[in-house]
Formats: sequence, structure tokens, C-alpha cells
Amino acid sequence: MRQRNTSLSMWIASFLIIFGVILSSCNKTPGYGRRTAKNPGKKSATTGAEFSFDEEDSTSFFVAKNAEQIPGPNLKFIQGGRAVLGSQEEDIMAFRDNLERTVTVASFYMDETEITNNDYREYLFDMKKKVSADSLLKLEPSEDVWSGAMSFNDLYQSYYFRFPGFNFYPVAGVSWSQANAYAKWRTEYVQELIREERGLDSAMSKNLLIERGVALADYRLPNEAEWEYAAKAMIGTQYLEENQEYGRIYPWDGRGVRNPYNVKRKGKQGDFLANFKRGRGDYAGISGNQRNDGEILPTNVYDMAPNDFGLYHMAGNMNEWVYDVYRPLSFQDFDDLNPLRKDGVYDEAENYETSLLTDELRVYKGGSWKDVAYWLSPGTRRFMHQDSATNAIGFRCAMISIGEKGN
Repeated sequence: MRQRNTSLSMWIASFLIIFGVILSSCNKTPGYGRRTAKNPGKKSATTGAEFSFDEEDSTSFFVAKNAEQIPGPNLKFIQGGRAVLGSQEEDIMAFRDNLERTVTVASFYMDETEITNNDYREYLFDMKKKVSADSLLKLEPSEDVWSGAMSFNDLYQSYYFRFPGFNFYPVAGVSWSQANAYAKWRTEYVQELIREERGLDSAMSKNLLIERGVALADYRLPNEAEWEYAAKAMIGTQYLEENQEYGRIYPWDGRGVRNPYNVKRKGKQGDFLANFKRGRGDYAGISGNQRNDGEILPTNVYDMAPNDFGLYHMAGNMNEWVYDVYRPLSFQDFDDLNPLRKDGVYDEAENYETSLLTDELRVYKGGSWKDVAYWLSPGTRRFMHQDSATNAIGFRCAMISIGEKGN
């Protein structure tokens, strides 16, 4: 019996040695072993030809090792995943236009703050060199959004956009179309800065930049699913592997709008967690006892605590434009992977009267300084014509996540 066990042990040992030799041999052969964007190997896995890593070499096939995406300034990485989107609050408006559904959203980047007056003035300063005075006027935010027949808001109409004291307050009076134009300008401007920093030819095509792994993806307005997913930030509710202990009505835990915790990172216990209208005629509380909601108007984009993705003011301060065309039945038409409502899709006559619901109606979300708490829930949604503007709608930009993050 002992001899039999010894023979078996010797056979197993011999097999392991032979297997190890074969595996070692395979790993040294071009085409074997795991390759990544940053570790492509020295030779082609399929032909055995040597790669060139010299950008100036046009005689051999060039492979770029620099494959990490350049996300650009002010962006936070939002890791995608499965989520339940839709209104988790009672539908008191009876809109029934965002019923709960399970979807998957791909990873992306989003501005940690709303676009500020300072950001938008930088845009106008650069565009002044490129367009006529008449065209520039069309890009400026409407300061008339502060005027009212029965209110005295002359101060905000004259100073809100231009006075340095409001530099880092969210820009107001910007339409969806203007926000889209800003995102396109920002893409071109930041791409040009990257070219200059790396000594690249400004005439180099976008495709060539992409192949070299130095291209910046386009800034754009987030779609509705991305915005809602980022606002809820359910990553902060997870435990164990794929379990989430509870849902969220707001971009924070609990059913209230005050901070229930006494934790330094999240501010003081009892502080308001958003800048919103607290009740009829109450925008800030009484003098001397306003806690942290002392702003009657929008407030600095870094005020209040960020959510679990590190994003500020995903509830209150300003509503925010998203890309989607508005339809009340979008929730049942959407794909369940990266849902987005594009122009003129699934507009059958039995579902919509498109003379009323046109492709120029765009969704905005998040609630604002002049909205009551109901609208702070990420699942609520409203719409407005893409060329309209108010003093309660601003925007932030997003960007896709591409390639192998972290490899």
C-alpha cells in the first residue's frame, strides 16, 4: 500500500514539473500571457512582429502605452453599475412619468460642482476673440431672468453674473442650447491646452490623438439616467458584496432634509443638507438663526456637504439641465443599459401628441433655491423649452469613461 502511494506521489510530482515547464514555455512565447493597454508586450500576439513605441516612427506599427484617460479638470469619476431609477417619493403631482425600474449605467465622469459665473465668463472671454458681437450676445446668460413685475430684484439683475462676490455661484439664465454650446467650447479649449502641454501639433486630428492615448473625451450634458444615478450615490449604502441596505429619497440618507449626524465630514448635526425653499415665502429662515441655509439666492457651489460620489449640490441650489428630450412615458421606452431619450424616437401617435410634446422640450432635475423639498428628490423631473432660461436652472458637464481604468 505504501509503495502504491509513493508511486502515485511521484507521478503527480512529475506531472506538475512537466506542466510547469509547458506553462513557462508558453509565457515566453509571443501571444501568451495577459496583456493590458499599459503592458502590450514587445511583439504582436498574432503575428510576432515587433511593436514600435516611437511616435515619430512611421515604418513600423506604433502602439501607445499611454492609455489612461485624461478626464480634465473639475471631474469626479462615477463608477457605473446596476441601479433602481425612478421616483421613490410619493408622486404628489400625479405625473407618473418616472416609475421605478432597474437599469445599468456605464462608468462616467461628472463635474463636482455646477458651472459658475466665473466659468461662464471665461467662456465668453475666449469666444469674444472668435465670433461677432451679435453672436456673442446670443451666448450670454439672460440677466432678465431676475426681473419680475411684482418683485424688486434689481440688485441680482445688475450684479449676479458680473460682480466678483458672485464669482463662484452657479450661473443662471442659461438655456439648454447655451449649455450645450459651452460644453462643446470646453472640449475644444481643454484639448488645445493638452496639445500645448505635450508639445503636439495643433493640427493633429482627433483620431490620431485618440490612437496615442492623449485625447480628451467630449464634455457634454449628462443624460437623465447618469444624472439621477450620480445624484443618489447609492455607493454609500452598500455592504458585503452586492447588497444595499436601503434606498434613498434624496442624495443623502434618511427622509429628512437636515443632517442627522454629528460627523465633521458631513457638517454639523441639524444643518440643512441643501439650499432650497423651506416653505411659503421662506427662503432662508429668520435673521440670526439661519443655521447654514443663510442664502436667500443660490449659494457658493462648494457650500453644503458633497454626496458619496463627491458631488456638490445634487439637490437644491440650482436645477440642472440634462440631455434628454422630455416624454412622460420615457421610463417604459428606455433601454435598460445606458438609457437615453434622443430626438424623435418612439413618438407613435397613440402615445404622444407631438404637436405639444416636441423634441425641443428638455428635462431638468434636482430642485433649486426657490423649490420646495419635494423637487430635491433625484427621481423627480420637469421640462422646459431648450431655448428658455430661468434664474433657477444651471448645469454641469459629464464625460464618458473609456478604456481600462486603473490598469
